[in-house]
Amino acid sequence: MSILKEFKEFAMKGNVVDMAVGIIIGGAFGKIITSVVNDIIMPPIGVMVGGVDFKDLVVTLKEAVPASVDAMGTAVAEIPAVTLKYGNFLQVTFDFIIVAFAIFMMVKVMNNLKRKEEAAPAEPAAPPPPTKEEVLLGEIRDLLKK
Repeated sequence: MSILKEFKEFAMKGNVVDMAVGIIIGGAFGKIITSVVNDIIMPPIGVMVGGVDFKDLVVTLKEAVPASVDAMGTAVAEIPAVTLKYGNFLQVTFDFIIVAFAIFMMVKVMNNLKRKEEAAPAEPAAPPPPTKEEVLLGEIRDLLKK
């Protein structure tokens, strides 16, 4: 079997297609949750903690060195500051917690709906129509009664 044929069989399996759809939907859902976190949830939290924007929280380990000209007359490029951006880490952590909670709630709702569906009593099936033999026996019985 050629590699191309094997790959085609693999790529066309239902699980692979389902997974691809899940990843695409998950990416779109992630963008929505990120927007909710950044635009709706984090501003009130920032106000509650005194107007602090978490992304701006940093510890500077080494100050930036501005651009200059050395003794030989060559230009020295600016050296940026070295910082620990712990505020960004906090923001990403809050984002993760909120996304995980949103997914948890979505799965919980889906599980509840599935349980209700399973718990609902199944409607009794309609009795099957009588066979030809049963119809014939019924006619014979009715004739004997007369």
